[in-house]
Amino acid sequence: MMGIIGTIAGDVIGSSREFHSIKTKDFRLFNRYSTFTDDTVMTLAIASWLLKDKNSMDVLISEVRKFGLDYPHAGYGGMFKKWLNQENPEAYGSWANGSAMRVSPCAWVADSLGEAQKLARMSAVITHDHPEGIKGALATSDAVYLARTGAEKEDIKSHIESKYHYDLSRRIDDIRPDYGFEVSCKHSVPESIICFLEAKDYEDTVRNAVSLGGDADTQAAIAGGIASAYWDVPAKITARTLKRLDNNLLEVYLEFMETYEK
Repeated sequence: MMGIIGTIAGDVIGSSREFHSIKTKDFRLFNRYSTFTDDTVMTLAIASWLLKDKNSMDVLISEVRKFGLDYPHAGYGGMFKKWLNQENPEAYGSWANGSAMRVSPCAWVADSLGEAQKLARMSAVITHDHPEGIKGALATSDAVYLARTGAEKEDIKSHIESKYHYDLSRRIDDIRPDYGFEVSCKHSVPESIICFLEAKDYEDTVRNAVSLGGDADTQAAIAGGIASAYWDVPAKITARTLKRLDNNLLEVYLEFMETYEK
């Protein structure tokens, strides 16, 4: 299965390693601590917005706030928590990778790369209006859209490097030893894209991302969202992931899949 399941599964698989980092690809994909986090909640908030009215910023803000307040313990950053509880929330200049972790649905709805970029920018600027926050969302969405529409890895790499000036020439084995917990788009999105570029399939992509020892759930969500536009997510991974969603989240996921991913 392809689609935003790759983002959600990456989040669930990486969740137990977010604050217990590892530097190896040899680990159990799921354990008793595997759960959805803010990456999944916000991805499905974006999906819900796109299902309701993709042209409305008001609907976008409403859905993000609704999902955030419905799942208050999903693991949000401090500034985002404040934003959720403001009467008239305004963007707060964030450059963090929250903009990239939630953006993948935009690339599945879009009929062109330009539309994907428009939707990705909209999804970011309500909170992450720093240039690096916007760039992280755009680069991730572009990668998903290009993978979804048949581009080869080298073409995706070339496009991202040329347009967003991320260095994607590095190797995971060279990044991993000194890489730490990093929440900025600037220092986590390109690494996540490299995890996809170096992989042989979806599972290998997620293992690459978790093995960096950084912000494991978010990097696996970003990398996994790209990978699941390029390869199928194995049925066992899909099933074990969806079992961890509650009925509300599952309903949004299924509606989005039936509307945009078939």
